[in-house]
Amino acid sequence: MGTKLLVVDDEMNICELLKAYFENEGYEVKTANDGVEGVTYFKMYEPDLVLLDLMMPKKDGLQVCREIREVSSKPIIMVTAKDDVFDKVLCLELGADDFVVKPFDMKELSARVKAVLRRYASHDNQNDDEVIKFDNIEISLQKYELKLNGKSVDIPPKELELLYFLASNYNRVFTRDQLLDKVWGFDYLGDSRTVDVHVKRLREKLQDVSDKWILKTVWGVGYKFEILQ
Repeated sequence: MGTKLLVVDDEMNICELLKAYFENEGYEVKTANDGVEGVTYFKMYEPDLVLLDLMMPKKDGLQVCREIREVSSKPIIMVTAKDDVFDKVLCLELGADDFVVKPFDMKELSARVKAVLRRYASHDNQNDDEVIKFDNIEISLQKYELKLNGKSVDIPPKELELLYFLASNYNRVFTRDQLLDKVWGFDYLGDSRTVDVHVKRLREKLQDVSDKWILKTVWGVGYKFEILQ
């Protein structure tokens, strides 16, 4: 069975176009035409990746993304008709892996789908069973689990991967471009604001957890997980 895609978009012509294109590339494609149907189909169909429109009836793409992230870490690419920074940031904060703006080039969209699937597969096949531990924090990449003060905390996959990478290289500064390369992959087509969004969300979760380490901004350079002396 081929890779399964779920296309959720209220524009029938978009669904038909994407279904025909990706089936021609060897994918198995299902389509849904509103947000409610999209959530139902996701649970029934268990796709490998979701192409999710932002503006839809019944439930918009943000709500659908939020509900999918409550039950799954499968990749989501948001599709929006507005090239709006706020919408892009919000999509990333809710756990989307990438976004494209309508009208999009089919070859670029295909490249993004392949890139996101490769990144997901590389992390899904991790054999690293080490748990990184510092004061009041445990990070397991294999289990995709974050524990703060001994309690599991809900966290989107990409936030956990970023935190794991920084903590496993503690006291070392990384630029935004380096983090995009190491965490998102060299073929990621987004921009460095993605890193800032994820760091902001991590800081909200990590606030007041410990006074022995910090997720620190090194102004003019980037970020590091610093162990405090």
